[in-house]
Amino acid sequence: MKPIRVLLIVIDSAGIGELPDAAAYGDAGSNTLAHIAEQVPLAVPVLRSLGLSRVVDLGGDAPPPRGAFGRMAEASPGKDSVTGHWEIAGLVLDRPFPVFPRGFPRDVIRDFERRIGRPTVGNIAASGTAIIDDYGPEHMQTGAPIVYTSADSVFQIAAHEGIVPVDELYEICGVAFDLVARGLGVGRVIARPFVGEPGRFQRTANRRDFALPPAEPTLLDRLSEAGHEVVGLGKIEDLFAGRGLTRAAHTTSDEHGMSLLDEELARTPRGLIFINLVDSDTIYGHRNDVAGYAANLERIDRRLASLLPRLEAGDLLVVTGDHGNDPSTPSTDHSREHVPVLLAGAAVRPGVDLGTRPTFADLGQTIAQLFGVTPLAHGTSFLSEILR
Repeated sequence: MKPIRVLLIVIDSAGIGELPDAAAYGDAGSNTLAHIAEQVPLAVPVLRSLGLSRVVDLGGDAPPPRGAFGRMAEASPGKDSVTGHWEIAGLVLDRPFPVFPRGFPRDVIRDFERRIGRPTVGNIAASGTAIIDDYGPEHMQTGAPIVYTSADSVFQIAAHEGIVPVDELYEICGVAFDLVARGLGVGRVIARPFVGEPGRFQRTANRRDFALPPAEPTLLDRLSEAGHEVVGLGKIEDLFAGRGLTRAAHTTSDEHGMSLLDEELARTPRGLIFINLVDSDTIYGHRNDVAGYAANLERIDRRLASLLPRLEAGDLLVVTGDHGNDPSTPSTDHSREHVPVLLAGAAVRPGVDLGTRPTFADLGQTIAQLFGVTPLAHGTSFLSEILR
């Protein structure tokens, strides 16, 4: 039976080895999943059975794959979530989003402060947890939001939920979006609310990403325009600026996300269910927490174990990543890496090695062909290689 429903799971930052140009990004030698496995024996039997251990050295055995497997290179310049997800959906960028390693121009910050009626602190490139520790006390005393960036094209605003209510923080992010996204082409504005007291600050699940809309039609647009259901879970709505989705829901954790995915199996019998599992990146990768990252992968694996028996004859399960974030390196930023592409379902021929695909867009083009929609501008379908 030809699949009529696709479950597309992105494990955020699940990189499997440096891209040829990784050194230009400061990421030479990065290999997120292999380096984690070197330090923590990974108990991920389902991911191994899907072929993960065939595309990255996890140590131990590599069981016969139950489906098709391969790895994908990112053709777009950059290494952030917007770029990765857009390319998965068939949009390959010809130039990177701008980055600001020395902070944003002073005139932009002055205009931002004038519009929101508050001063700001920070305006540096920094780790999100470190900058909250450094500037949190001053923020609580003055009410000045903390502005920072990273190696990615992001304008991030951190504020204590007891000082700046979450809804107000989102409004402030809207002002920033007008200035730096529409004005400078920055990829995302991110709200980073936190709670707690100095020395014990914690970021909350009320993060929100405000991304530029895709510059050309994506897989999501093609599917929804053709009348197919397109459900976005987790960050998907934010990363695509709501474009091409028929329904969306945000998540508070990867566990919550997998529970929502379980619910969608009963609710959405056809179409695309697209989910981003962000905890590996946000909670563990950016904090260089190898053990925490490993434990989260194992939790995801257990949820996949309960998901697989529920797949129907018309289902295609896809597991992939969007970039790397090697927690074993000194950097706390994303890393420029290949990502896995693992496909399973009753219609998938087991043991198919897809090799190294030159672009993430090959996956989007494959799904577009599966549903018979207008081909995407980028990517080469591998549908004929995987179907029985």
